[in-house]
Amino acid sequence: MQRHPSPLLGAAVACALSVLAGCASLQPQPATTDQIRDRVVTDQLAMYDAQEPVKGPITFYQAAARALKYNLDYRLKLMESALASNLRDVSTNALLPQLVASAGYTDRSNDSGGTSIGIEDRQVSLRPSTSEQRYHKLASLGLTWNLIDFGMAYYRTQQRADQMLMAEERRRKVAQNVLQDVRNAYWRALSAQRLKPEVDQLIARTQAALRNAHEAQDKGLMPRQDVLAYQRALLDAISLLTVRRQDLEFAQAELVALMSLPPGTPLVLADTQEGALPMPPLATPQPTLELIALQNRPEIMEESYRKRVNENDIKIAKAQLWPNIGIDMNVNYDSNAYLYNNYWAAIGVRVSLNLFRLLQLPALNEQAVTQEKTDETRRLALSMAILTQVRIGSLRYQLARQELDFADDSLRVDHDLLDYANAARTASLGSELEVIRAEGRFLLSRYLREAAYSDCQAAWGRLYNSLGYDVMPDAIAKDDVDTLAQEIKNTMTRQETYLPRLPAPDSAAPLPPFGQTQPAPMPQPLVAHPAGASDATSVQ
Repeated sequence: MQRHPSPLLGAAVACALSVLAGCASLQPQPATTDQIRDRVVTDQLAMYDAQEPVKGPITFYQAAARALKYNLDYRLKLMESALASNLRDVSTNALLPQLVASAGYTDRSNDSGGTSIGIEDRQVSLRPSTSEQRYHKLASLGLTWNLIDFGMAYYRTQQRADQMLMAEERRRKVAQNVLQDVRNAYWRALSAQRLKPEVDQLIARTQAALRNAHEAQDKGLMPRQDVLAYQRALLDAISLLTVRRQDLEFAQAELVALMSLPPGTPLVLADTQEGALPMPPLATPQPTLELIALQNRPEIMEESYRKRVNENDIKIAKAQLWPNIGIDMNVNYDSNAYLYNNYWAAIGVRVSLNLFRLLQLPALNEQAVTQEKTDETRRLALSMAILTQVRIGSLRYQLARQELDFADDSLRVDHDLLDYANAARTASLGSELEVIRAEGRFLLSRYLREAAYSDCQAAWGRLYNSLGYDVMPDAIAKDDVDTLAQEIKNTMTRQETYLPRLPAPDSAAPLPPFGQTQPAPMPQPLVAHPAGASDATSVQ
């Protein structure tokens, strides 16, 4: 029979070349300067890709919309949530049996065969023979199902589904954190926009007065001690104003970073009238606030899903103790001309059990009990921390309201002092110093008043933070910034009217003891994750 040309030599050469190429690629290859430069340029373009241009002054809701739409941290959590969903789909496919199709050929350098000898006399009884061609083709289609593999894939699929839900809760938490940061930075940046021109103007006037003082000292127009004291007072004023100006600069830079604006984009905020601050949160019964927080906080939900993941870890370990039942079904083809049947089908069932694995069962049961207690304790500790945040957030907001009232009073007094200093101004350096001092005090009072208002907004945001409210629509990628901003505004407005209110307390009234609440009936069950205003921080 004519022997088929053997490709063994060509296959061997190809394998040798592949191995040599693989060994060469294992050598360290540091990135080149051009590669680093290309990466930097690509990353800079990607960070600000497809952003809507800023069309006018930015409102608070537009700033929140831009931060949530373009903030890279939030976009990363979105991608992680999508990745968890894809992993769940992959795990679902692992539940299916294995259906394997294979094809190939074999080629020998000589014949496969044999002979036989007698058992007693050890004499050759048959001449050497073969039943296999040197070259023949093979093909098969096999279906395999394994009980242990199916059980482990089933529980892992449940784990992937819970991990997808955990990724969604982390996305919610990041969204709430971003909104909290925007709330903190926006009102401080707006204060900067209002006060920076006046601060710059007063610094220029103070520096001019300082130059005049130097001239007066050089000409001997005033006693040296008075001139030095005057200069010292001016330098103190310049130092204080410079520190406040830096605070304002940092607030604007922080807001630009949160919104992921491209470099060089002018930041102009909508200088609207300040809206009325929400009523003190203690107007809502404390049990209601605590129930809302325990129902809605992403950390609590994530911990519940993590408990289910840990339970499935124990189930996977126990599934490996099951008897291993396997079913094999396949259809085969062999082109070997010496075979009586070139096509055939086969089915088989296998059952096996590792008896030593059963010794793990008591330890697994004990681990399950310990794991459940650990998960319960972790969730209770987290719940206690969240309740503490709610109570502290309520008290912090009430304190911020009182601080704002005090800042309003201080601003009014310093305004009257400035009017008096302007009315009493003369041509002397001391009179000019008093005017500059009065203007500095008045500007500082304005700064403190703006800071107090920003603190009130931040305290109100921290309350919603502790309650776990969401303000994000389900889909943000398809919405433009203005539409998304309107959705956030509507949701926050609805949520702020969700809590029952009482009249605002007198700012001069003493604060109630921490943790003291008015008796209130237990609230009705609330809908999980109500849409509303909030920014959430993670429990430390």
